[in-house]
Amino acid sequence: MATLSRPGETVSADTAYPSFPPGFLWGAATSAYQIEGATREDGRAAGIWDTFATVPGAVRNGESGDVACDFFHRYPEDVALMRELGLDAFRFSVSWPRILPDGRGRVEPRGLDFYDRLVDELLAAGIRPFLNLYHWDLPQQLEDEGGWPSRSTAEAFVELAEAVAGRLGDRVHDWSTHNEPFCAAWLGYALGVHAPGRRDDAAAVAAAHHILLSHGWAVEAIRREAPGARVGIIIDSWPCHPASDDPADVEAAAVGDAIRNRLWFEPVMLGRYPDLALEVLAPLAPPVRDGDMAAIAAPLDWLGVNNYSRSILRADPGGGPPLEVRAPAGPLTEMGWEVYPDGLYELLVRAHREWGATSIYVTENGAAFGDIRGHDGRVHDPERIEYLAGYLRAVARAMDDGVPVEGYFVWSLLDNFEWSLGYGRRFGLVYIDYPTLERVPKDSFEWYRGLISANPS
Repeated sequence: MATLSRPGETVSADTAYPSFPPGFLWGAATSAYQIEGATREDGRAAGIWDTFATVPGAVRNGESGDVACDFFHRYPEDVALMRELGLDAFRFSVSWPRILPDGRGRVEPRGLDFYDRLVDELLAAGIRPFLNLYHWDLPQQLEDEGGWPSRSTAEAFVELAEAVAGRLGDRVHDWSTHNEPFCAAWLGYALGVHAPGRRDDAAAVAAAHHILLSHGWAVEAIRREAPGARVGIIIDSWPCHPASDDPADVEAAAVGDAIRNRLWFEPVMLGRYPDLALEVLAPLAPPVRDGDMAAIAAPLDWLGVNNYSRSILRADPGGGPPLEVRAPAGPLTEMGWEVYPDGLYELLVRAHREWGATSIYVTENGAAFGDIRGHDGRVHDPERIEYLAGYLRAVARAMDDGVPVEGYFVWSLLDNFEWSLGYGRRFGLVYIDYPTLERVPKDSFEWYRGLISANPS
């Protein structure tokens, strides 16, 4: 069993603190719908996840983000926990339907007031805000008008960027446009397992292009409203490995990589869609207009990468899409994901050497396990500590090999609403007792605090 490590203690090799250079940024990440609650307060309108959660069978146990962690009301308590943890930075997203209830046009000042108070609270605690504009909570009004498959949604997103940057840009200097565009487009519009729950490949391809286009337009809008802002995007990546040396499996892994990874990184970083992705998607094609690719490839100040595991793929004997198979050995998280730290190393090296990223943050990395509160009132989560230590060793190894990684954000600060899985998966360093909303720091909280203390920025 892993040994919980604190400064000055003897620790196991699996949980010893990796070493990082001075200036490395330590953070934690969350998203608006997953933690805020207060979905009907201060003029907030419905978003696609509010609607999706009412569809029978769409979300485990019919759960929703209506209350979540009640961060909307309890943020001072949670910022105090961040300060206790020793965080340098906190990555959060804003709720689009809280700020622009109709998706565009009328700005709800009470929505901006909330984020204004949050930013001030963070700064007073010495914590750097990393603000993400979109983490999957599209206003329902915009979905009713066509959603991300419609180009007009990308135009509306610019209004969100202008409103938020215009209000907070004097104090927030670190911005990202989107978190995990693959999930917003593919899981929401092709596979239907995330809001809005559509199953339409053509809609997913159009959504992918318009999300990326909205990113490029928003980069320019943020810089107009907040001169000196550092702007990036956050892309999730799972390395795609063949199940065998069989050429068919090697090709399956290449196809998986083209759709899962290259389709998102290459337009943003290199200004082009990969040929293999376009070939696989044919006869569907992104609805590219003149100037779109140049807009998508707006120069960035940093690139955020999220990583949790990898995909192992084999060819479908029936000629269908690549099939994912389980790793033959090794531990799994409660999500069923293989614990594979080498995948994060691979991603970081590739982002720098292949896609040209010169400033990288690991913006999400973490694990869900079956956490329970014991008779001693604490939550002992040695598996999570081992997971984090292993992945952070991979980050350190990438940095030793010349990759410019500037910081790490653990997912997540708090247990929270895990999308279609409801409250059935816990990723947090802080346990949430959902009936009472009590916050209980886990052993991993103490471990991460010790890591930060041992590697001061």
